[in-house]
Amino acid sequence: MASQDEFEPHLGRMRAKQAKPPRKFLHRVLAAANLARGGGRSAAKTRGFTGSRTGRGAGVGRVLSARDRFAAFRRRRVIIKSRIVGLAGKGPDGARAHLRYVQRDGTTRDGERGQLYGAEADKADGKAYLDRCQGDRHQFRFIVSPEDGSEYEDLKPLTRRLMARMEEDLGTRLDWVAVDHFNTGHPHTHIIVRGRDDQGRDLIIARDYITHGMRERACELVDLDLGPRSDAAIEQRLHAEVEQDRLTSIDRRLVRSIDGDGLVSGTGRDAFEQSLRTGRLRKLEQLGLAAPVARMQWRLAPDLADTLRRLGERGDIIRTMQRAYAERGTTPPLADLAIYDPTAANARSLVGRIVERGLSDELNERHYLIIEATDGRSHYVDIGRGEHVDAQAAGAIVRTAPTVASIREADRTIAKVAAANGGRYTIDAHLRHDPTAAEAFAETHVRRLEAMRRLMRSVAREPDGSWIIAPDHLDRVAAYEATRAKERPVSVDVLSSQPLEKLIDAEAATWLDRELAAGTPEPLRDAGFGHDVRKAQARRRQWLVVQGFAEEVGGEITGRPDMIAALQRRELLRIGAQLSREMGMPFAEPASGERVAGVYRRPIDAISRRLALIERSREFTLVPWSPVLERNIGKSVSGIVREGRISWAVGRQRSGPSIS
Repeated sequence: MASQDEFEPHLGRMRAKQAKPPRKFLHRVLAAANLARGGGRSAAKTRGFTGSRTGRGAGVGRVLSARDRFAAFRRRRVIIKSRIVGLAGKGPDGARAHLRYVQRDGTTRDGERGQLYGAEADKADGKAYLDRCQGDRHQFRFIVSPEDGSEYEDLKPLTRRLMARMEEDLGTRLDWVAVDHFNTGHPHTHIIVRGRDDQGRDLIIARDYITHGMRERACELVDLDLGPRSDAAIEQRLHAEVEQDRLTSIDRRLVRSIDGDGLVSGTGRDAFEQSLRTGRLRKLEQLGLAAPVARMQWRLAPDLADTLRRLGERGDIIRTMQRAYAERGTTPPLADLAIYDPTAANARSLVGRIVERGLSDELNERHYLIIEATDGRSHYVDIGRGEHVDAQAAGAIVRTAPTVASIREADRTIAKVAAANGGRYTIDAHLRHDPTAAEAFAETHVRRLEAMRRLMRSVAREPDGSWIIAPDHLDRVAAYEATRAKERPVSVDVLSSQPLEKLIDAEAATWLDRELAAGTPEPLRDAGFGHDVRKAQARRRQWLVVQGFAEEVGGEITGRPDMIAALQRRELLRIGAQLSREMGMPFAEPASGERVAGVYRRPIDAISRRLALIERSREFTLVPWSPVLERNIGKSVSGIVREGRISWAVGRQRSGPSIS
């Protein structure tokens, strides 16, 4: 037998037929780093491209999101809401409005105006920040809300440390401003991050980092500041969830533990967990969302999660309404608190005065109104996005109605005229299509096209004034109206910007007068706002009789046929005289059928209606205001007064752009 010492290794060349040469160590390190960033062809083949790993911080976000799922019970929780906002088109106007919103009054601990701050200074210049954002493609908006934020005297240090950690994770400096809000039960911070990195390129943050990584970093910092939760605090929090009328973490664990027969067991790994499960299941049984099947076994309702979410939202709304009335020192009965549902089959319009206006979703800027209606009840109304709530101050009288997502008759007429005119719409083509139509009626269709061009960009106007209408125009209109109804579920019309008590002796045509002159006035319940309106109407009738605008016959007070017009004219002359003294120019009262031309200066909020101040070379006039004038301050406008209203136009009347 050969000795083991006779083995002698010989170095030789690698086999030429080897499939792949061994990779250098450096190449393997680079490949591993690429895989950590979300690269690698094998991953793309097995999982497909989702976009979650695209952008800065993808690897960090995935690592942070893979931590122990039960750590949330031990660690301090931080809720982060995020939104990426495009700045193309009207984006800069929206960014400017959002910056005004986050700095609004009443957001500090003392109820003062919110103050912008940045990484280096406690006072940041919002205008300078917006100037730096000019030309940016997008911006990031975050709301950071620590669950224990009330334990912080000042949130600025936490915000700055969080943004510094984000800069480390993303590998770039961030240009940001923030505002702390203490006007809710959970103090929170609004952070606006510019969509550019420190090299001037578009800043792309991976979805994994936005959804997981940023929250994990914030939780780390709060844990360092306040320490992890103790066992006693965790037990107290979980015990509190047992009786809550909302979706809880216990409910989520119960849903995950449903067995193959669709049943949930009340038993747990230990006595504490079993007490949580059985206690919560009995609470769900009381709510009609769980049914006992056998000993320690229940069957959950199929819509359990959705129902509990709705219950939680309703509870939040009721508490919001109760807080609003608590500040006034009065609290109506729970039976008189209602949530307005515009999608209900029996949904109707509401008329009432505003108790409070606010935001139900600060990140997406969805607004709500609390309205004391003429039916004697208080209603919470979600008015969605984009409403001009600045004009709807507390005490104003408004009418709300469900938004109807339907194609207007004007849209159908436009489509018919365009189909018969080679896909183009003009006023001349409209008049040829319908010889009975007046030119003023055709101009209303041009105004509809102008609105659609601004809002949905589905139509195009040629230099000669004609409009190019797509073959699927009606389908585009239907899609736009459906989206609009979702964003603005209700319409809000201001009936009186002045509170009810100021309408009793006002020298103007008020909402009370219109109700008295209406054939079918708003029904009034003798409670709440309905009771107040009845008392105000009785006093207003006496005032009208004394002023000669109404007369009493047989115990009944009847207004003159021209009562509304006479009251409007009295207010018009009074405001005209006041403005004449301020401006040093004579006031010219417009006549029906007169063409009014001049420069639109500003709106005038009168009690009867909103007026537009039109300045001429040597005088000025006041005419009914229209929303189309909002974007034309300082521009030349012209129009014809017809029966208390006016149709506006800019430039040429037939082929120029109409704005009315």
